[in-house]
Amino acid sequence: MTDKAGMADSFRGRDFLSLNDYKEGEIYHILDLAAELKDQLNNNIPHPLLKGKTLGMIFQKSSTRTRISFEVGMYQLGGYPLFLSSRDLQLGRGETIGDTGKVFSRYLDGIMIRTYDHDEVVELAEAADIPVINGLTDLLHPCQALADLMTIREYKGGLKGVKLAYLGDGNNMAHSLMIAGAKMGMHIALGCPQGYEPSDEISEKARTAAKLSGAEIQVYNDPHLAVEDAHVIYTDVWASMGQEEEAKERAEIFKNYQVNSTLVKGAAGDAMIMHCLPAHRGWEISGDVIDGPKSVVFHQAENRLHAQKAVMALLMSD
Repeated sequence: MTDKAGMADSFRGRDFLSLNDYKEGEIYHILDLAAELKDQLNNNIPHPLLKGKTLGMIFQKSSTRTRISFEVGMYQLGGYPLFLSSRDLQLGRGETIGDTGKVFSRYLDGIMIRTYDHDEVVELAEAADIPVINGLTDLLHPCQALADLMTIREYKGGLKGVKLAYLGDGNNMAHSLMIAGAKMGMHIALGCPQGYEPSDEISEKARTAAKLSGAEIQVYNDPHLAVEDAHVIYTDVWASMGQEEEAKERAEIFKNYQVNSTLVKGAAGDAMIMHCLPAHRGWEISGDVIDGPKSVVFHQAENRLHAQKAVMALLMSD
């Protein structure tokens, strides 16, 4: 058995709830396969690695990129994606997430879930006998972070030593970037308003991982300190789903954290701009920056497809 085959065997049947559950070498293996699948797609080479497999997709939160990328990705892998909103399931009438996982295990080969409470995803994974993929929770967004690593690697030629500055709310995206960067030996600097820093639990996990990889994790309240000499500047919406009523209040609190041309000047000359989308021009990012030559946001969005295909292929293949 080759090392590559042995690595592939180590993924089969596992869950993908957090990048913290994966070693640096395993994450590189996912990224390598994602790059290979992307190249095959661009050269019209079929890759039906999941022929005959079915993925159930539970959506408690609405979605554009997550739904489309998983549906199209599963189709390109030769499998069948099944979209299930909360209105389509008995979850909306009180069936437990655990019972749902046990039933789904009798019908499906994998589950992707996009929901609010991270504990629901953990409970689903504990109950299910098939792989569960976290498509987003209020705590973590590992699929997006994986696509981000893929994008940074493509543009910067590697990950170790790259400085990524994240500006805004210490939310699920900030959490996942901290863990991803810590695993891969990056320098992650967050600029967050006081009271909106990342959770202590995630910060501790990231710093523990950073000790093994040589990564640096820093959290500032000053956005200019965070972006100093950064190779990547990243931002996200100021009010996530479920926080719409706080939007005006947050706009005032976060106004000095907008990624604009003035702020970008403090970063490295070749700094690239990233945003996980959807973007609100004039709020967390200015229109000239997100639509400017340094922006890679749509390339980043495309890589959701390739990165998630790699995850599905590794977890769900025979």
